[in-house]
Amino acid sequence: MQKMLTSKELESGNGGSRAVVVGAGFGGIAAALRLRAKGYRVTLLDRALRLGGRAQVFERDGFRHDAGPTVITAPFLFDELFELFGKSRADYVDFVPLDPWYRFRFQDGSTFDYGGTIEETLAEIRRIEPADADGYLRMLKHSEKLFDAGFTELAHQPFHNISTIIREIPRLAKLRTYRTVWQLVAAYFKNEKIRQAFSIQPLLVGGNPFTTTSIYGLIHFLERKWGVYFAMGGTGALVAAFGKLMEEEGIDVRLSTTIRRITLDGRKATGVELEDGTRIAADIVVSNADPLRLYRDLVAQEAQSTGIKLKRKSRVSMGLYVVYFGTTRTYPDVAHHTIWFGPRYREHLKDIFDRRILADDFSLYVHRPTATDKSFAPEGCESFYVLCPVPNLDSGHDWRIEGPRLKEKIIDALDKTMLPGLRESMTADFIMTPQDFADDYLSVAGAGFSIAPHFTQSAWFRFHNRCESIENLYLVGAGTHPGAGLPGVVSSAKAVDQMIAPAQGANR
Repeated sequence: MQKMLTSKELESGNGGSRAVVVGAGFGGIAAALRLRAKGYRVTLLDRALRLGGRAQVFERDGFRHDAGPTVITAPFLFDELFELFGKSRADYVDFVPLDPWYRFRFQDGSTFDYGGTIEETLAEIRRIEPADADGYLRMLKHSEKLFDAGFTELAHQPFHNISTIIREIPRLAKLRTYRTVWQLVAAYFKNEKIRQAFSIQPLLVGGNPFTTTSIYGLIHFLERKWGVYFAMGGTGALVAAFGKLMEEEGIDVRLSTTIRRITLDGRKATGVELEDGTRIAADIVVSNADPLRLYRDLVAQEAQSTGIKLKRKSRVSMGLYVVYFGTTRTYPDVAHHTIWFGPRYREHLKDIFDRRILADDFSLYVHRPTATDKSFAPEGCESFYVLCPVPNLDSGHDWRIEGPRLKEKIIDALDKTMLPGLRESMTADFIMTPQDFADDYLSVAGAGFSIAPHFTQSAWFRFHNRCESIENLYLVGAGTHPGAGLPGVVSSAKAVDQMIAPAQGANR
């Protein structure tokens, strides 16, 4: 087990520039590793019992559940972090490709398998609507252009200077990124089912397809370019792999540790103060906390610029409601990932994002990891979690009342459709609500993905990776550029990496 250094030891130890990273989600882990590779003595702090931020692992009666992200895309981003130290990710954790990436299930019982080769995708489209096959090929070309602009060139590009976004406006305008994802998809497909299947991606990063900028249309080409993977052992196994790498490389990890504030000397970050009053000095401070909480609770108000105070009014994403359970029977015909569409699409999303009401209907994301990794459940059993997008806590719903009600509705719907016999076979079940996100992760309004990905809350308009008004304070994670999702938060650490010089006075 790694030795936990005292504040005094950190401040008076053997030379070298020091860095403190607040929050051990994927953004914080990636930042800690990149700073260590630059020669910094790094301390990584998190209030949870385990690494991973929202990527926690729950275990109940022999069933295991990834509590956070379950999909791996752009695997090279994870490989890079091991390669910084001359190591291979494959020696720590295995990634296996999924086929299909997702299965979409509609109310009439029909399905659409999303993923595989272009030819397989075209075959699935033709099975539902032959006329939309040509539209897919045209949409794919546009998605590639969005990918080249929004991911290849801009995802790792810091946007703290307004000149950066001004320079990109002509190109983004030419790609019509002012359109929404739905408008983009509707321009290429006529069939309503196909439109739903190809517009759902913004929900995976906290956005409404009908209001999210079409730059997020790049997600399809990103999936097409590298595929969709699952980490054997779950996302928790990937977190454990990074934990082992950090231990090997001498990063000081402190869990069950909560930050009271970022310490300042005027408008310069000098370290952090913990809840118990302990101070840890640092030359660099990187925050992986929700930026809304960072600037509300952890940074002195008088040190914040007008721009920061305006961004504190940003709209946050929807909330997430999750049911975790095992089953004492198997469901071999259920895919690893299923998107279960409810009877309404546009109007239901309005209920969540605009009206902020809990309607009687819903759409679901069903995760069955035992489709790929049998270790998630005892023999002859399955492990599931079911995620339901819901309004965040600003809606005023009391989840002590609504939580059990919604669970019964979801179980009833699945029992009657894709998981027959669920009620009789379900075991070891529990739920997580937006209130739990607020309590456990200190997520403002219990939002599932921090800042919503609207056009006016993207790139320069999003929280910057370098604090606008405080020297030596940097930000990573879902609420910063480029945004939520594993590729986004890991890329935010790459953006920070570009702005920090190698450490002085010590070698790794």
